[in-house]
Amino acid sequence: MKQFLSLLGFDPAKHSVKVEMMAGLTTFLTMSYILAVNPLILSDAGMDKGAVFSATVIAAAIATCVMAFYAKLPFALASGMGINAFFAYTLVIVMGYSWQQALAAVFVEGVVFILLTVFKVREAIVNAIPLNLRYSISVGIGLFIAFIGLKNGGIVVASDATMTALGAWTPTTLVAAGGILLGAILLSLHVKGALFYTIIIMTLVGIPFGVTQVPEGFTILSMPQSIEPVAFHIDFSRFISFDVEYYIVVATLLFMDLFDTIGTLIGAATGAEMVDKNTGKIPALNRALMADAVGTTVGALCGTSTVTTYVESTTGILEGGRTGLTALTTALLFFVALFFSPVFLMIPAAATTSALFLVGVMMLRAIIHIDFIGFSEAMPCFVTMLMMPFTASISEGIVLGMLSYVIVYVCTGRYRELSATVYILSAFFVLKYIAPLI
Repeated sequence: MKQFLSLLGFDPAKHSVKVEMMAGLTTFLTMSYILAVNPLILSDAGMDKGAVFSATVIAAAIATCVMAFYAKLPFALASGMGINAFFAYTLVIVMGYSWQQALAAVFVEGVVFILLTVFKVREAIVNAIPLNLRYSISVGIGLFIAFIGLKNGGIVVASDATMTALGAWTPTTLVAAGGILLGAILLSLHVKGALFYTIIIMTLVGIPFGVTQVPEGFTILSMPQSIEPVAFHIDFSRFISFDVEYYIVVATLLFMDLFDTIGTLIGAATGAEMVDKNTGKIPALNRALMADAVGTTVGALCGTSTVTTYVESTTGILEGGRTGLTALTTALLFFVALFFSPVFLMIPAAATTSALFLVGVMMLRAIIHIDFIGFSEAMPCFVTMLMMPFTASISEGIVLGMLSYVIVYVCTGRYRELSATVYILSAFFVLKYIAPLI
């Protein structure tokens, strides 16, 4: 037993099995809302909901196991919120790619991320994006996710006069709004698994009002649903046809994954006092990034969107999780969830509005790090944040924010402050708009 625990970085003299396992349970409860939300979001892209549920579970479990045994860190991974919205609503619905082509973009992103991790060039890519823009990307994604949640719950609807408007109060919108308030209350009371409990409660509340549809012959337990409808259905046609816009998509996915993962790892590791005080480095950071890259690649093969490290891992860390045993416990709980698919797939969109909205609130925290004093910083950041929900595209927000940043700096004589990498990336982004005109 001691030899096995040592594989997870567990030291009996420093760590407690009970504490580590309770930490893993806490992390699972906090992030398990993804099992309800991800199938709903990707089903909007035309994917089979049941198959996506199984793919989400399998990808999360495998990636978290890699984190446990390879990185020996207490972080958990799953299909990323925000990136799954980008997959479904931007790549498929807005840009018109098939979900098979979108999965190919995720797969290529994962492979590239593996290579970047192996050759340790990720720092150059991350450092190329100005710090303020990195924070604004997180904020913009938060606004976009919240908007999607409000739309799915019928709280915000389309309007010919004002583009958007407040929807009518119906059982669906009441369930959605009630979920937001309940979730906010539970989070304020520091209830572990607040988002998960909110989704379950509002699903039950929706049954008598017809918002939640209980299928005939419903059972809580069932055999895992097959991933065959979505697994290994990857279409590389756009990649091999030298579609420049498609390459932008892959780059965008890569940047989003890089920023989400590194930001989460730094924040969580700092909170757990796992950062080296002399160098500021996180132990096994490169191995943690590899877990993320492997998870994304495996996830694409299984049939789900980009897998990333979850900020909800901090809840387990706050419970005392410090080793890979915490991550392994979370991974095992994901596998157990495979047998509860009827429960997760019954959850209506209105019940998940709270998770989308409140995760959006959490992502807004990054705004306190943005420098709004200097206009050359404030304007590009505002462009990045605003254009994501207004264009229903995360990639447009990133591209327009980056380009506006470069243009302002160049035209104000501060071009020497920008690195060569920034100019190369900007030139690549310009191709996004020039290519269709050629």
